[in-house]
Amino acid sequence: MAPHRARAAGRARAAPHVGILNYAAAQDPLVDEFRSALHELDRIDGQSLSITYRWADGHLDRLPALASELVASNVNVIIALGPASWAAKRATSTIPIVMAFSGDPVGNGAVSNLARPGGNITGFSYMSTDLAAKRLEMLGRLFPKNARLGILYDPGEPATELEMRETEAAARTIGVALRPLATRDPDDLEGVFEAAVRERVDAVIVFTHGFAVLNRARIIEQAARRGLPTMYGWREFVSDGGLMSYGPNVPEMVRKAASYVDRILKGEKPGDLPIQQPARLELIINLKTAKALNLEIPPKLLALADEVIE
Repeated sequence: MAPHRARAAGRARAAPHVGILNYAAAQDPLVDEFRSALHELDRIDGQSLSITYRWADGHLDRLPALASELVASNVNVIIALGPASWAAKRATSTIPIVMAFSGDPVGNGAVSNLARPGGNITGFSYMSTDLAAKRLEMLGRLFPKNARLGILYDPGEPATELEMRETEAAARTIGVALRPLATRDPDDLEGVFEAAVRERVDAVIVFTHGFAVLNRARIIEQAARRGLPTMYGWREFVSDGGLMSYGPNVPEMVRKAASYVDRILKGEKPGDLPIQQPARLELIINLKTAKALNLEIPPKLLALADEVIE
C-alpha cells in the first residue's frame, strides 16, 4: 500500500492549479458555467486540479491585489472574467491568462492582434465596442430621429471609454441625442433613473460591463419603475424583464474558455491561441415588457429577433 499511496500523493502534488479572478461575487453563475465545462473535460476541482478563487464583489480597486495573490499562489493559469482581465495582465507577464470574456482586447491594449495575441494572454471577446453602434441603431428604431437616449455606465471600467466613443459616433450618424448617466455606486441607481425621467430621456442603453452584470436586478427594476425602454448587451437581462438585448451568448463563451484552459494545461502556449469573437449574435426582445411600457415594436425589428419572449 505504501508505494500506492506515494504514487497517489505524487499525482495530487502534480495536479494543475487554476486561479479564477472575478470582478463579481462568489456566487456568480458564470463561474459555475466555467467549472461545469471543466468538469466535462475531466478537470475536476479537488481531484484532477485545484482552483483558487478571488472575487472583488464589484470593487474594481480590489482587483490588482487579488491578481497579485493569485500570482503568489503559483497558479498554472489564470481565468479572468470581464474587467478582471486588465488586473491579471498587470500582475504577470509569464503565467498564462485566459480572458473568459473581454470587451475589446485590441482596443484596450491587452493584445495587439486577435489571430496571434502572443505573450501570455488569450481568450474571448464579446465585442462590446464593435456592437455599440448596432445596439444604438436598433433601439433608435423605436423612436423618431430626434430621440434622446440615456447611456448608463460606470466611468471607472476599462471598456467604457471605447464603447462610449463608438456610441457617440453612431449617435451623430443617425441623429439622436445622448444623455450620459454615469454611476459607480448601485445605491445611486434610483437617482440616476429619476434624472433620466426629468430630462425626458426616451430610452436607455446599458453598457453591459461588470457594474451592470453585478447590479442586473436593480437596473431592470429601476427601468421598469420609470417606464424606460432599455437595451442591454446580454440576453439574461431580457430574460429577467428587460426590453431588448443584442450580443453574444456569454455563458457559452465562458464554457469555451474552459477548453482554452485545458489546452494550455496540456502544453499549448496562450500566445498561439487566437482570441475568438462570437460566431453568432442574438437579438432578444421581451414583448411582455414592451406591452407593460405601452410600446409597439416595429414588425421589421421583430422579424430580426432570434427570440421573442411573450
